[in-house]
Order: sequence, then structure tokens, then C-alpha cells
Amino acid sequence: MFTVPLAAASLAAAPVLVAAPAVAEPRTAPRTAPPAAPQGAPDTGTVGGPQLAGRGLVVNRAPGVPGLPKIKAASYLIADADTGDVLAAKDPHGRHLPASTIKTLTALALVPKLDADHLVRPSQQACDVEGTKVGITPKMSYKVSDLFHALLMMSANDAAVALAEANGGMEKTLADMNAEAKRINARDTRAGSVNGLDRDLGLSVRTQHTSAYDLALILREGMKNPDFRTYVQAIDHKFPAPPTKKQRKRGLKVGGYPIHTHNRMLPGEREEYQGMLGGKNGYTIAAQQTFVAEARRGGRTIVVSLMKADRPPSQYAAKLLDWGFTAHGKVEPVGVLVSPGDTTQAKKDAGSGGVLPDAPLASDDTSRRWLLVGGGAAGALLAVAVLFAVLRRRRRFDQSLR
Repeated sequence: MFTVPLAAASLAAAPVLVAAPAVAEPRTAPRTAPPAAPQGAPDTGTVGGPQLAGRGLVVNRAPGVPGLPKIKAASYLIADADTGDVLAAKDPHGRHLPASTIKTLTALALVPKLDADHLVRPSQQACDVEGTKVGITPKMSYKVSDLFHALLMMSANDAAVALAEANGGMEKTLADMNAEAKRINARDTRAGSVNGLDRDLGLSVRTQHTSAYDLALILREGMKNPDFRTYVQAIDHKFPAPPTKKQRKRGLKVGGYPIHTHNRMLPGEREEYQGMLGGKNGYTIAAQQTFVAEARRGGRTIVVSLMKADRPPSQYAAKLLDWGFTAHGKVEPVGVLVSPGDTTQAKKDAGSGGVLPDAPLASDDTSRRWLLVGGGAAGALLAVAVLFAVLRRRRRFDQSLR
């Protein structure tokens, strides 16, 4: 009796990811941008508008507006956070490793879900996580609000895991993060960790990624929440810890130590930027420097994001913000930051075969390409073909034994 393999049997019920042979091309070959739709033509499917499909610099020049600053980053975006108008960008939908900027999505998903005064006792696994840590211990419990301060002020990886545990575990939290990304139409984003670690967790750009466009969407949405704003704007905070011997002698049951923000552009910091509202930096060796921030001047708010930069991003961010404030109202927008309620793009994705963010295409810098075949009739036909091939091979094998 021959049993059909489960993987083959399930092909008809779900979309199939098929690896296509790599296409040989020189490493130095330039990436060609998809052509922008003619003025007045319908959007071809790029979130935010057809001009944002461009992989180079995307800007509508205007008299009296200086050229874009020279930024050594793989991608960036400058937008009006109030209206959503994208003023300029470079490869805005290019997918890259997020590093700790993914913590903005962690907070966006969890701040509304978790009671700020709820006490969390972290596991030893949470305390032992790699990278930047605030120094939690399983010997005591911490308020959720303290963990969010550590997460967004000093990028504490251990606080991120502890918050995931408070939310029901890592698997549930990643599902919540990815669901939140879908809700706000951040379709270039796939969270594989809650803290942005990548190679330490065996993650690559295939399994964890975001874009400059999506980082702006995420921060813009997060800044609508007053608690989120409190955490990203805090400069100093006393983080609880077990009491020292001296503190115990004085009758204190809880000690603590000060933590300080990593955002050097906040008021009073050494790279203070006038009007800085808050943001988040990130860095891993694989991701390089990443950053997203908002600033407000003269009654308007500018959001900037950049990915895979070659140096600490505050200088770059200041140049992008300066350009945004200068160009605002003078340049024609190149696109828009879509709102969570804008389902137009979701409908287009559903009708085009379903390229979904939780089944991402390969990154731009890989040598393998992936083809996503939609469900329905195409999936069923492929399943039949696979099953036929398996049965035929089995028949030949049985004949060879006779």
C-alpha cells in the first residue's frame, strides 16, 4: 500500500512557495526601478503610490529647494507625519534587517495590550538574552511600564523578551506584531524577533525584515498613543533592582539605578535636534545602523527613517529632517503614508495572487528568486502534478524490484 506524503497532500489547500533556479547576473549589475505610472494612471500596486516603487532617489524637484543631502544608507524616507505626504525617499520599500528599530513594532503591538502596572517576573532565558540589556533578574518582578522604558529608552533586549512573556510567550507576541504590521499596512515588515537580534537567533533578511516606508508607518502610528510617546521621549528613568545591603539595612525592599536614553537627539542631549519628539535607533553587524524619528517645528511634524547606514544615524537624520522642513509645502509629494483604515492596497493584494508579508519574497541581495503561486486552481493543478510524479516514480521503483 502506498501512502501519499502529507506535504504533497496539503498542496491543494494552500499557496505553494516554489524555488526557481537562480538567474546568473553580475554582482555589480544595477537594480532597475519599475517604471512609474503615467500621471493620472491607476496605482499598479505599490503601497503609498507608484513613484515609491523606485529603488533610487525619489523626489519631485522644485525651484528654491536644495538637493537631497548625501546620505550613505541603503534606503531612507522623509514625510509629513500629519498629512502622510512623502516628500522624498530612496528605495523606500527596499527590505532590510531592522535591528532594534523593530522594538517600535513590539511596543506598538504590546503597549495597548499590557497593563502598565502589571508585575512581570522574567524567566532566566529572558535575563540571559544576548546584546544590550537593562539587567533584569528572575528574583524579582517588574512593572510593565518599567520594562517599556528600558525597551524604548536604552533598547534593552532582555526587557523585550520579558514583555513577550507577559503577553503569553514569544510565538503569540510575534503573531501579534505581524498582525499589527498588517493592520497598519506595513507590508514590507516581518518580525522574527521581539528585539531585533538577527544572526544570534539564526535570522536573515528572509525571515525578518522591514523598510524605511514601514518604519515611518510604525512610528507614526505609535506616536498616537500617549504611553508610547512617554517611553520614547523619556531621557532618564530609575529602573528597579534588588536592594543593596545598605538599602536593606535602611529597610528598603526595592533598590534601583538610573537608565538613560540612547536617542542623542532628544532635548538636552549632546546631539539635540530642535523639536525632536522621539524615535528609535538600532544596530547589528548585519543590519548596520537603522533609525526612525519624528520632530516638530513651525506647526508641522516631519518623520524620517533610514536603513543600513554606515555610521551612527543622528547626523544623517538631522540632515533629512532639515531638508524635510525646508521642502515642506514647496515640493510635490512622491507618495503617501497610508492609514490603517486604507484597505485599497489590501484588496489589490488579494486580487493579484496574494503576495503576503508573512511569506516574503527574497531580498534584493540574494542569488535565489522565489515564485509565489496562489491557491485555488493553480495550487490544485500543482498538487496533482506533484502527486502524479510521486506515483510514477513509485511505480518505476516497484517494477525494478520484480
